[in-house]
Amino acid sequence: MNDLWIISTAILVATSSAILGSFLIMRKMAMIGDAISHAVLPGIVIAYFVTQNRTGFPVLMGAAASGLIVTSFIQFFNRRVRLQMDASIGISYTFLFALGIILISYFGSNVDLDQECVLYGEIAYVPLDQLMIGDTLIGPRQFWILLINLVLVVSAVFIAYRRLVLTSFDEGFATSAGISVVFWQYYLMGGVSLTTVVSFESVGAILVIAFLVGPAATAYLLTDQFKRMIFLAIGTGISASILGYYLAVVTNASIAGAIATVIGIQFMLAFAVYRNKHKWRDSKHAPYDSPVKVEPE
Repeated sequence: MNDLWIISTAILVATSSAILGSFLIMRKMAMIGDAISHAVLPGIVIAYFVTQNRTGFPVLMGAAASGLIVTSFIQFFNRRVRLQMDASIGISYTFLFALGIILISYFGSNVDLDQECVLYGEIAYVPLDQLMIGDTLIGPRQFWILLINLVLVVSAVFIAYRRLVLTSFDEGFATSAGISVVFWQYYLMGGVSLTTVVSFESVGAILVIAFLVGPAATAYLLTDQFKRMIFLAIGTGISASILGYYLAVVTNASIAGAIATVIGIQFMLAFAVYRNKHKWRDSKHAPYDSPVKVEPE
């Protein structure tokens, strides 16, 4: 039964991340998840010293607040200061991450709190934290939190799909049509921030980043239709969760590491397929490494 809970938890993270990651790939913001997963540290530290608890709703809110702050910094530097997106991400998250480490170093000498324990979860421990209603155990707490997050992500994307797609593919046309590009950017970043924050406690920061980038990037190489790309990314993430778990069992290795390894292998296989297809198709017309072109519909 523990195997099922672990795999199910990974699948929930993979599905939410694949949906959001597909939009991030098209917006050239794939590493925003890495930024958020590190920038939440000061919010967690402050919430801990207020509540004296490393888990629970207050810590989640502290982490979410830090996630929104780093998102605001990134948007400000990119849109107002005209700094490149990668530079905006690097400056923003390293500042907040360093601030969190300073807070831990200054305040945390006599408490059980360090940057590793608050940032890097272990998915194998998910079944140990059971949620109880009355006298009945209903499953791991993280599973239900991630299930609620998935419902929120799917609902948010379904409601705003056309606007998210339009602002991802053609900001100029969206602006001329009266659609606020900045608002929908924050809308998407809010979902990424929430998913990253609620996921890293259970699966770890590295696996969250792998789920946000890997499956979407793999799907990007395999199709030229955006809707199909989302579903391919979800399927890639789910299959990596299952195969990675059993690879970890067979090799007695880290579950998160095994899943991330499978994601990397999937991408390399997709790249081989993409390279051969385009080399054959374009050998008489254009070089095989022409950029992938994904259309909204």
